Amino acid sequence: MADVLVVTSKVKKLIKEKGDCNTSSETVDVLSKAIERLCQKGIESAKADGRKTVMARDIVIDHL
Repeated sequence: MADVLVVTSKVKKLIKEKGDCNTSSETVDVLSKAIERLCQKGIESAKADGRKTVMARDIVIDHL
């Protein structure tokens, strides 16, 4: 298992409060993997622009 990049308790709290649902441990794993992919794409975008700083514009979320 890779590093957990989200705060598990906060994810569970949000899902419980917003949807009155429980959260499986797999959900946290999937969210962490998604965050890792977003960060990697942000890094690639910043480097392509010749920067060492990842900016908000480098993080593209295409399914919201």
